[in-house]
Parts: sequence; structure tokens; C-alpha cells
Amino acid sequence: MRLLVLALAALLPWPALAQNAPRPVAQAAPAAGPVMTLEAAERLLVERNLAVLAARRGIDIARAQRIVASSLPPMQFAVGNTALEVNETRAGGIARPRGLGPTNNIQTSLTMLVEVGGKRTLRTRLAEENIGVAEALVLDAMRTQIYALRQNFIAALAARANLDVALANRASLDRTEALLRRRLRDGAIPEGDLLRFQASRVQFEGDVTSNAQAYAAAVAAVAVTLAADAADTTARPRLPQLGALPFEVQGRFTLVPELGIPREELAEAVQNRPDVVAALRLASAAGVNVNLAEAARWRDISVSAGYGRTRLPQNLPDVSGNPAFANNQLTIQFGIPLFTRRIVEGNIGVATGQAAQADAQARAALLQARADFATAWSQVEQSRTLLRLYTGGALARAEAAYRSAEQAYLAGGASLLDVLDALRTLNATRLAANQARGAYLTALANLEQASGVSGVAPRL
Repeated sequence: MRLLVLALAALLPWPALAQNAPRPVAQAAPAAGPVMTLEAAERLLVERNLAVLAARRGIDIARAQRIVASSLPPMQFAVGNTALEVNETRAGGIARPRGLGPTNNIQTSLTMLVEVGGKRTLRTRLAEENIGVAEALVLDAMRTQIYALRQNFIAALAARANLDVALANRASLDRTEALLRRRLRDGAIPEGDLLRFQASRVQFEGDVTSNAQAYAAAVAAVAVTLAADAADTTARPRLPQLGALPFEVQGRFTLVPELGIPREELAEAVQNRPDVVAALRLASAAGVNVNLAEAARWRDISVSAGYGRTRLPQNLPDVSGNPAFANNQLTIQFGIPLFTRRIVEGNIGVATGQAAQADAQARAALLQARADFATAWSQVEQSRTLLRLYTGGALARAEAAYRSAEQAYLAGGASLLDVLDALRTLNATRLAANQARGAYLTALANLEQASGVSGVAPRL
């Protein structure tokens, strides 16, 4: 029992030395580098997040495709000449071959495709629908990335709060060990008691290490969403257990915000969630694509105009008494594709199937969004109920029990073991309260992500 008391004494400054010593509270770790708030991180995310930047490039691509789609089919200009002339005799021989320069003969042509059936208008509409899809995808990328940022940021705040508790426990260990060393010098305890107490510190040091690692991992995850280098060692942390951090997170982790928005309003807003809107716009674009495929039933016409001039010998009758010097020709041709029915019907079938597929995906996206909202709302209610147990009763009772046990011990009505048990319960309750706070704040952020309504997540 004596060894157990000595081992548990790490959680409490020795009361016999100073009866008025303050109760141990969470000791905040010093800042390790630049401070990052959630508001500042969200601003940086909009500017620097790589997933959001990639989605924005999708808008640029869609707008460029609209320029192509709304343009007329390009005309084709061709020019050439006869480079070699070889005469053939009746006996099958070759006579008088000669090379010819471009000044002796030239042929030019200009060909254009005349589209019918409103194909260019339909292509432009399809491109505009795709621009709307790209814009919705940008908003959806921002929605998911902001949620990831908030989730990691809250995890970092929770890990930092747990680290503060662990540091407070270690400070108590240091004070208790100093007391034991003095008692050892006075001959009040054997050296073995001090050694056993020092061995018992391993688990408490492990709490500091694990929470510091969790904090560093969460900060690194925040840095990734901000396109920052998590391995940047320019920061100079003052706590060795934190290592080199790109920045420190700062926020009101103890905040317990109320939702303030009724469930019905959030449920109604789910249909405007960016991914749902993107799916609906994809379905609309697929419908336009069906119309474009059907417009191919109208066969396009190719028109070609050509001009040719040649000074080669002309075997023409001499009607005026003067031999012909050169021959000039102007030609016009019309072309129309043949046997296209099977190809057109096949393309219409493909487009129709894609439209039905996109419509099913849009309905599935809406149902999934509503399921996400229902799950997120349930998480908010459950986490809020659990948090109220700690903020409204459990944490206060644990603190009151510790104070009562401490006063009873100082008055001689309780053992040190009772005080230490009460303090262990208080520390465990503090950690559980931190976990409940983190769960509630994360649930609010998840509800905003699931509903697509901004302002639901707390401003930390």
C-alpha cells in the first residue's frame, strides 16, 4: 500500500509542505512557432489548397471548350500545281518529259462544312452546361477540403488540450519526486521507494509523448490542406517533445456553441449541396448531348470552290485563229455523307444511355446527401448530449470530489490514497471532456459539410 501511494503521489503536489498550494490544472505548452487560427487557415485554403486550385482549372478548361464548341467548322484551303509532265506515245513510249514550275500551272480550292440541324447551337449549350458542372465541382472541392481542414484543426486543438493535461501531470511528478528526494536525504524513506517511483513515471511520460505526436500529426494534416511544407524546420519550438512544427494552432477549444438552425431548414438545403448540384447539371448536360446526337440525322453539306490555271499545251480547237495560251477553270462541288443511319442511331443510343445513367446518378447523389445529413444530425445530437454530461455535471462533480477529498485529507479525515484516486478520476474526466468537446465540434463541422449550409460549424 505504501508503494501504491508513492506511485500515485505523482498526480498531486505533497500537501504536507504547503496546505495552500494551488490545485494542479492544465498547463499550457509554450508556442512552438507561428500561430495559425482557423479563420486564417480557411482563408489560406481558398487561395492555396491544391484540390481547389485543380478544380478551378476545370472551369478554365470548360470555358475554353465553349470557345471551340461555339466556333464554325474551320474552312480548308488547298493549293498545288503539276510538277511533272510526261507525254505518252501510241506505241506506249514516253516522250518529252519535263518539269513544270508553279508559274505554268496552279490549282487552288476552298472547302467548308455547312452544318444543319442546329448542331453548333447544341454544342454551345452542352459546353455551357459543362461550365456549370465545373463551377459546382469547385464549390464541392472547397466544401470537402474545408471540412478536412476543420476536422484536422479540431483534432489538433484536442491533442493540444490533452498535451496540456499531460504536462500538468508531469509537473506534479516533478514536484513529488523532488519531495521524495528531500525525504530520502532526511532518512524518512528508503532509496528503493524513490527508484520505484521513478520507474512509475514511464506511463505518464508516455502520455506526453503520445499526445505530442498526435498534435504534430494533426498540425501536419492541417499544413497539407494549406499546401504548406509540414517538414519545414524554420520554426524553433521551445518544447523538445513537439519537434519542428510549421505553425501552432490556436482556437477556443472549450467553446460549446449552439446550433441555432432548425433541422427542417438544414434538411431542405441538402438539395443545394454542391455535389448534388453538380450531379443534376451533369444530367442536364447529358440531355443536351442526346439532342446533339439526334441532330446528326440532318446531314451536313460540304461545299468546295476551286480555281485552276494552266499554261500546259491545250488540245483545243482553234476557233479564232489564235492558239490557246492558257486555260482557266472555276469549279464548285457539293458533298453529302451517305449511309450514316446506323452510325447516327448508334450514337443516339449511346447518348440516351448516358443520359439515363446521369439521371440515376443525380438521384443517388441526392439520396446519399440526405443520408449523410441524417447521420450528421444524429452525431450532433449524441455528441451534444455527451458533452453536456461533462460540462453540466460530470466534470464539475469530479472537481468537487477532488476538492472535498483534498480538504478531508488536510483535516485528517481521509487518506492520501483517497485524494489520489479523486485526482486520477478528475484527470480522466478532463481527458474525456476534451474528447467530448472535440467530438461535438467535429460533429458540427460534419453537419455543415453534409448539409452544405455555411455557418453551422463553430467559429473557433
